[in-house]
Amino acid sequence: MKNILLSFCFLGTVSGLRAEDGHQLWLRPHAATPVTVVAPAKNSVLLATARQELQQGWQGRAGATVTLALKKDKAIRYDGFRLSTQSVQANTERGILYGVYELLRRQQTGQALADGISNPSYEHRLLNHWDNPDGSVERGYAGQSIFWRKDSALVVTKRDQKLWQEYARANASIGINGSVLNNVNASPLILSAEYLGRVKAIADALRPYGVKTYLSVKFSSPVLLGGLKTADPLDPAVIKWWQSKAKEIYQQVPDFGGFLVKASSEGQPGPQDYGRTHADGANMLADVVRPYGGLVMWRAFVYSPSDKDRAKQAYNEFVPLDGKFRDNVIVQVKNGPVDFQPREPFSPLFGALKKTAVMPEFQITQEYLGHEIDLAYLAPMWEECLQSDTYQAGPGSTVARCTDGSVYRQAHSAMAGVSNVGLDTNWTGHDFAQANWYAFGRLAWNSSTKSAQIAEEWLKLTFQNAAAQPAASAADWNAKFLTPVTQLMLASREAIVDYSMPMGLHHIMSATHGHYGPGPWWGPPGMRADWTPPYYHQAAANGVGFDRTKTGSDAVSQYHEPLASQFNDPATCPDQYLLWFHHLPWDFKMKSGRTLWDELALHYDRGVQQVRQFQRTWDQAQPYVDAERFGAVQNKLRTQSGNAVMWKDACLLYFQQFSRMPIPAAVEPPMHTLEALIIYDTPPRPPRPARQP
Repeated sequence: MKNILLSFCFLGTVSGLRAEDGHQLWLRPHAATPVTVVAPAKNSVLLATARQELQQGWQGRAGATVTLALKKDKAIRYDGFRLSTQSVQANTERGILYGVYELLRRQQTGQALADGISNPSYEHRLLNHWDNPDGSVERGYAGQSIFWRKDSALVVTKRDQKLWQEYARANASIGINGSVLNNVNASPLILSAEYLGRVKAIADALRPYGVKTYLSVKFSSPVLLGGLKTADPLDPAVIKWWQSKAKEIYQQVPDFGGFLVKASSEGQPGPQDYGRTHADGANMLADVVRPYGGLVMWRAFVYSPSDKDRAKQAYNEFVPLDGKFRDNVIVQVKNGPVDFQPREPFSPLFGALKKTAVMPEFQITQEYLGHEIDLAYLAPMWEECLQSDTYQAGPGSTVARCTDGSVYRQAHSAMAGVSNVGLDTNWTGHDFAQANWYAFGRLAWNSSTKSAQIAEEWLKLTFQNAAAQPAASAADWNAKFLTPVTQLMLASREAIVDYSMPMGLHHIMSATHGHYGPGPWWGPPGMRADWTPPYYHQAAANGVGFDRTKTGSDAVSQYHEPLASQFNDPATCPDQYLLWFHHLPWDFKMKSGRTLWDELALHYDRGVQQVRQFQRTWDQAQPYVDAERFGAVQNKLRTQSGNAVMWKDACLLYFQQFSRMPIPAAVEPPMHTLEALIIYDTPPRPPRPARQP
């Protein structure tokens, strides 16, 4: 057999189909054909996992032999692998496992298999879980934590172990090799002896799939947990406390990955409380874990209450510290300069830190993109960021190349994604939100992978042969399901930008219900300005938008030329960032020839119409989807359609108070009044069924 291809089994009648609850993700079982696996003769849990996966999922020629070979190859980096139709070769056991998953994925999706090497873009590819010791999940929309429980939190059950194993397997199948088990707004309890016992149990369950465990730590833990009078990172007693705690952790989890730290941000304690720098705090912890091979990931999401431009603060604090961090510190930078907005320009820290390891942080959970209700495929957003050119080392200095070691030498490289995983049966609340977990892993492995390819892979793995009716031909499935639903996914994020925060508007949602729904008016008395939408949209009779030009906050100067000049001039600033960088009059003439007000209104209306098209597309997909998941997605899209109308009406009616201009005739008239929308603030959220495994 020249190439291993999937045989699309569409012809004939599919019998025995059962309802699918989504719990198996993209790893739905297939009837395997016999295969002989030749592997190194060593007692290894990772190699045993690789062998088992091959034997349970082989779709190639019956009776074939596949060799798993551990052999040093200078062309293979990190946990990469060399793949052929008959072998998987790697420098590490993890690499063997990832090669097996790639082989099986290609068989199941019908991709031809050519001999070659696959190296990961980033050495460390991690999920950040914002899970709390009581079982709650900050910005979690898929149920409670899979790791922690309020009741009997320290008792490990067989159900826990099975769930953690399933979670680890899903991560390994897409190349994710690390999990931060708890919230960056960390509780000191996580470092107590009792909770570390549960960390050990979790690590034991994840290890057979090559997933390391990490912990977020509270900087003031020596005071809150250790009884010290200070958490000053230069204090000998504080250093000794952390050394003792690290020793305790590594005794229970020898392959513990290290610490993630949010410090001196949003009221969280940090080194600045003691007159020290971020480098002082990070380096102290880095020295503590260095003997064990550990890392410290220090978040650059830092800002303090200010009337100035919050978007500038991380750059201002970290650029002066470039080169002052230990080589086992990685500065973790959100994709944009504010906070995971539906669209932001890339953070200017990417590329500006030339002597410091920097890792991108993306948000998989949909905090600002409709929670678990709205269908939002986020790979295009991440691809947009990763392929943005910073120009820091000349043309081609993309965010990806500035962070993966291609442009600047750094001891370690990494990418993090804020997880959307919870106890819901389907793991992510929305069946299509699984695609974002999948896409993050695929992009962390290969940052050049196209969003369309990832979407097609995920659809094939997740829905193929899941029809509610007798199966159709392969051509029908491709034409009537795969192609239109792929296009739906690719358009979904842009649709949300259009009906919520188009043309560079940002952070104008209501916080009453956790950043869900429109709220350009939102701002309770006494609330700090930079937590309210009016701070960001600056709407007034003379126009709208945040002035970040050289005569405004001068945030444009944090970008390298030619970007600084391009962003500074409204004539050359891309329309998608226009109101991010400029405060412009309502009658400003756009490149389209329309006024700013008309262009804004048309974007809002386009988003609404796009979601309605999503509904039609999904309705036509019914014959190719099992009834349970079809109905669940259909109901979500109905709610999203109503949400989109509320976003459009709320924003246009609110901004019209300032523009004093009519809503264009081509735009669907508002269905609500502004007064009613303000009273209700956000659309009522439908009750969440208690769907748990």
